[in-house]
Amino acid sequence: MSSKKQSSLEAIMGELDSGAAGRRDIGMFTIKTANKTLTDAAQRPNPRNLYQYLWYEGEVCCMFSDSNLGKSILAVQIAEHIAQTDRVLLVDCELSDKQFQLRYTDEVTGYMHLFPENFLRAEINPTALRMANYEEMVIENIKEMANKEGIRFIIVDNLTYLCNASDKGDIAGVFMGRLMDLKKNYDLSLLIVAHTPKRSLTSPITQNDLAGSKKLYNFFDSVFAIGRSATDRNLRYVKQLKVRAGEFRYDADNIMVYEIIKTDGFLHFEFREFSTEREHLKSIDENYISDRERNVLELKAQGKSLREIATMTDLSKSSVDRILKKHPAVPDCPTVPDVGQMGHLGQGTQQGSLDLKDEEE
Repeated sequence: MSSKKQSSLEAIMGELDSGAAGRRDIGMFTIKTANKTLTDAAQRPNPRNLYQYLWYEGEVCCMFSDSNLGKSILAVQIAEHIAQTDRVLLVDCELSDKQFQLRYTDEVTGYMHLFPENFLRAEINPTALRMANYEEMVIENIKEMANKEGIRFIIVDNLTYLCNASDKGDIAGVFMGRLMDLKKNYDLSLLIVAHTPKRSLTSPITQNDLAGSKKLYNFFDSVFAIGRSATDRNLRYVKQLKVRAGEFRYDADNIMVYEIIKTDGFLHFEFREFSTEREHLKSIDENYISDRERNVLELKAQGKSLREIATMTDLSKSSVDRILKKHPAVPDCPTVPDVGQMGHLGQGTQQGSLDLKDEEE
């Protein structure tokens, strides 16, 4: 250990031994020295990455998107991932049990996807929706389920059923206070699924797209969103908007692009590539061609095969195919005219694919 590090450690330990670093409760606050704060926190384990560095243990996280983009599908996928090692509860306010069964059953073979036994699902009794203190009871019952079932990871789909008036600042503040109480006093990690108003495919996703009061966004520990790709109606992308425990991995320059597919009854997000959000937004100029698209088209015009183009551009074959279908007339030209100065090819992309089950550290 260097003398500098050793002296720092000795200074902290000396302060602790002197008794000057003890905690004091003053009203609603607990006060202690910065050094005591460091040593106390160091005794606890670092928050665990729960899913793709988007949600960490001990956080109240929010996932939001426009309607029909697969929020509930990804919520179930996240729950199944956590259930490989821990008990997790999905409070499903979107689907009935029959709808859930049909979604996770192969239409041809009748095979039903087998979830881990650690994955529990709860529905709200329809008669409870008429209760005068409905929202308070939802929070209380979530707390009770977590206690009785020994659950620390809870996903709620969706926010509307927890806070009907989330667009009103004072009510949203009270609601978030209840969630923070669940997190801190009951050691729970919460993922809240939320909506965004109808948004244009020409604009990047921002924090302002989260429906409801801005107080909601301010209170959440982490926030990520699902967007629809303008290049292919079957593609979705995931973008991080707020991070506290880790680092920004999936910002506008490095979004994760997925395709929703069903395999053996399991409807899920299948990773396709890393990309930039700009390349998946609808351009106001319909003749716009990105650098990456231009490179693919030029290689096609040179007679390269789909596989060769994919290898040379670090793209998947399906991505190359989508670009060629998007610009069917251009590959016949020997070169593609430059329509603007863009960044270097491949900026914000990464080779290879992402295994959703093996991404944990």
